[in-house]
Amino acid sequence: MTTASPIRVGILVFDGVDELDVVGPHRVLSTWAARSALRPDVVLFSRDGLPVRSATGLDLVPSLDSNGTGTMHVLIHPGGPGARRLSRDRDHLAWLRRTRRGTALLAGLGTGSLALAAAGLLAGRATAVHPDARAALLGLEPSALLDVDSATLDDGDLLTCAGGVHGIDLALAVVERYEGAPMAATVRGTLTYDPGP
Repeated sequence: MTTASPIRVGILVFDGVDELDVVGPHRVLSTWAARSALRPDVVLFSRDGLPVRSATGLDLVPSLDSNGTGTMHVLIHPGGPGARRLSRDRDHLAWLRRTRRGTALLAGLGTGSLALAAAGLLAGRATAVHPDARAALLGLEPSALLDVDSATLDDGDLLTCAGGVHGIDLALAVVERYEGAPMAATVRGTLTYDPGP
């Protein structure tokens, strides 16, 4: 795939985010960016551009606010306790719906998919989510096709996963989507990531 401008991947951060949902994908995607002729641009952003505190107290410093991201080819919405709060935040849900219209690939990690469901973005869509969030997701979007056997799921322009370490697999799926299996294998090898059978 070739693009006229670098592929922009935005990773949203917010207070109460699960840091593994951020750090795992960011490491994969930044490793890809360092090796790719496509020169993907991986950005960490928050609503207001200010630092946030993760669910376990790790401070994360974004480089942009949500108005400064420009067009994103990929939007990654992590989970964590803060994502449950965002699933009840009308402004956030409206922002998600607006942003989705111009974003080619949407990714929900763990409970991040609850916000996507609350925004109406998972209606009739095959979805993977953390086991502890299945009932909540179906409560928000009863028409979601919840896959209880898959930790990571590709439904065309929607990627979802159970969160945590599965965010690494989801990020590798993004790499493969844009630059093929050999590049994804290169990134996996660079990170010495071998999830096993």
